[in-house]
Amino acid sequence: MCGIAGIFNQRAEQTPEAQTLVNMAAIMHHRGPDGFGYEIMPDTGVGFSHARLSIIDLNEDRARQPFVSQDQRLLLAHNGEFYDFKRIRADLTAQGARFRSKSDSEIVLHLFEREGLDETLKHLRGEFAFALYDQKDDAMYLVRDRFGIKPLYYTETDDGVVFGSELKVLFAHPKVKREFSSEGLYHQLIQVMVPGSTAFAGIRQVAPGQVVKIERRDGQLQISEHQYWDVNFPLEQEYPGDDVDEQSYIDGVRKHLLEAVQLRLTADVPVGCYLSGGIDSCAILGLSAAATQTSVKAFTIGFDSAEYDETPIAEEMAAATGADHHIMRLNADDLYDHFVKTIWHTERTIYNTLGVAKYLMSQQVHAANYKVVLTGEGSDELFAGYPAFRKDMFLHGLDHLPESERKAWQELLEKNNKLFKGAMLAREEFVSPAFNAKMGFTPSCVQPWLSCADVALPLLAEERRAEVRDYDPGKAIADTLDETMLRGRHPLDRAQYVWIKTMLEGQILTWGGDRVDMANSMEARPAFLDHHLAEYAFTVPPHLRIKGNKEKYVLREAMKGLLPEVLYKREKFAFMAPPAHTDPKKWQAVVKLAEQFLSKEAVQEAGLLDFAAVQETFAKHEDENTAIEEKVQLDAVINHMLGVQILHHHFIKTDVPALAAQRAKELGWKSC
Repeated sequence: MCGIAGIFNQRAEQTPEAQTLVNMAAIMHHRGPDGFGYEIMPDTGVGFSHARLSIIDLNEDRARQPFVSQDQRLLLAHNGEFYDFKRIRADLTAQGARFRSKSDSEIVLHLFEREGLDETLKHLRGEFAFALYDQKDDAMYLVRDRFGIKPLYYTETDDGVVFGSELKVLFAHPKVKREFSSEGLYHQLIQVMVPGSTAFAGIRQVAPGQVVKIERRDGQLQISEHQYWDVNFPLEQEYPGDDVDEQSYIDGVRKHLLEAVQLRLTADVPVGCYLSGGIDSCAILGLSAAATQTSVKAFTIGFDSAEYDETPIAEEMAAATGADHHIMRLNADDLYDHFVKTIWHTERTIYNTLGVAKYLMSQQVHAANYKVVLTGEGSDELFAGYPAFRKDMFLHGLDHLPESERKAWQELLEKNNKLFKGAMLAREEFVSPAFNAKMGFTPSCVQPWLSCADVALPLLAEERRAEVRDYDPGKAIADTLDETMLRGRHPLDRAQYVWIKTMLEGQILTWGGDRVDMANSMEARPAFLDHHLAEYAFTVPPHLRIKGNKEKYVLREAMKGLLPEVLYKREKFAFMAPPAHTDPKKWQAVVKLAEQFLSKEAVQEAGLLDFAAVQETFAKHEDENTAIEEKVQLDAVINHMLGVQILHHHFIKTDVPALAAQRAKELGWKSC
């Protein structure tokens, strides 16, 4: 697990500046503290750099990237893990390939030479982002894993294309512009992003399951996109009926999940597990403990609010598996004291301080000398675990049930999830005409955020507000969704597809995953997002994902033998940190941050927000007559306002190229 960066200039004779490549690696030293490397391909205008976190093949000289193929044709920089690589390497060796390292990364060079990119991608299993330059075709490929677990950004400058694992890596290049787009700013305030976009003008993400190809033709770079994998549910009529053999699906889920866990225990360093009080992480720990010969180290976040704390169940699970259990207990001071630093790593706003909690947990994992943990992310996406999925199932997917029964189930859902109303569930129904036109209804998972648009628009500075006055954020998101993946699908499948394309990639795997884990040089491996498991999960009939009022039914049954009874029986509890309104001390910490970043001077200097509207938002939050569910929404909006101001401070006000050069100097990272 590492960080990658690179430059592809329009003119082959314009050689990338070596120290710039080194500086780009240095500013993401946290992703790869174990060493750096860079390579410039002569007479191509192409150069890559790499910051390495040693997990597979600890020999720093042998496994240093970027890799150049033996015939000097290919240049590779890779971030992530390829599972089952030992079998692939052995097979390639039997065909005559010769490897210079024991690294999993090197298999890409040999597969590409023999089979081309399309066939190579079929072999690759895991979480990854890589850049591959082919001198023969004078083309570069930027590739991202199927769910977007690993990040990869790119932008065009006057000279060519710059790419990297993080935005700050691009900003370390002196030719990359650092400015918000008005649309990106708007989306930061409402939480949900347009897939493939960022908050910053001209900077794109490689989308999950996508290849971005950059070709040089007649001194010009041509950019094209290709989707090599997508979330493909069966057509609704292809599912078996109610008399389906449940046990076969239960056994299938168990088989595929166990295989995914076993593969992710592969490392040349110790592997631990994140453990909350949910089915997902408990299942991962239970399978990991059963599959290994030694005690597994488990890491748990505990909150100082009983309503949000899940440590009792985590402790029960740890005891049952004989895990070496580490609990980190957090309070209000811990969370907002580290908010600014967390935003430096997330590079986008966060609606809840769970992102800060995850950042602090990765610190403790690092301090315990662990570089790798298995996590439970992805389970809710595959097996319909979130309250919003059950709501959509009740509203749109159970036409055969009497209206009274559906209404009773929905009322119970709302009652049991009242803590999350205004965040995980909308305060009231929000309809997006664009979503309704695209998929027949507006998924409940995006309603809380799209409904913030009317709150967010007045918060924008006048000039910014004028630029997006006629802009429809819901339409911008809906337009990116592949209609062929929605047409003819069950309503639950459509809802899950939208969440996977928006909130999974843009939130859970970003500020709840890679960015806060790698901030402390720690690799997270979400076993549920193994694409073989996912492709099997897509075939599970909707009524076995949500059976009656029980979410994740098929997974629950598959893991029944290792789950604590209280967890097996209880309803899904959304894991998030207590919002600011729940604790006067936490609210004071918010006010303290606002004095620095949302003062009149700070707001006017950034030119992003309207100061009067900012003041009105705080006044409404402090008004005793404001309903709790509205305060939940305002907590999120205020976190986003702080976030955009902090992003301005980190990446626009700060001279990032100079900062990167300074970091390289401090590390002693120099070009030859």
